[in-house]
Amino acid sequence: MGCLGVHFSLDEQIVNELRSYKRESARLNYVQEKLEEGLWEKRPELGCETDKSWDAIHRTLTDGDLAWRNGQYPLNHVILGGELLYTKQDYISLKTPQQVQDAAAALRGITKKQFRERYFNIDPEKYGSPIDDEDFDYTWTWFESLRKFWYQATKDNRYILFTADQ
Repeated sequence: MGCLGVHFSLDEQIVNELRSYKRESARLNYVQEKLEEGLWEKRPELGCETDKSWDAIHRTLTDGDLAWRNGQYPLNHVILGGELLYTKQDYISLKTPQQVQDAAAALRGITKKQFRERYFNIDPEKYGSPIDDEDFDYTWTWFESLRKFWYQATKDNRYILFTADQ
């Protein structure tokens, strides 16, 4: 995938199965084989891609850095944050239905103007790419689809799993 981010909307049964794996490698295999190649192909509405914009979205919603515990709850749970399910190079984190509700409520109030102001405060050196209008438009487009995905997950009282490979 190459740093591509995907969110999955999961029910409790799938979450329990995912948590049942004691080895992280088994959890990673479950995500790749059962969620990415199985569930998502059968039910594409249960997945939401963010391409490579997940990095900028996280930085925009937090304090400008890419870290697990930066920023403030609940916006720091939209991408990273939540229950860490994999500690190697890839990112896999799970948000509970309550965290999903909290984050979705916070996302609802973010205007394009506010998002833009926060985006243009990201340090380009830390981000590793230029902070410009083209990247902002790209990031905002993915953010809007992600926000809709979070709203739907709250209606269905679901968990959200974020994945990205590094």
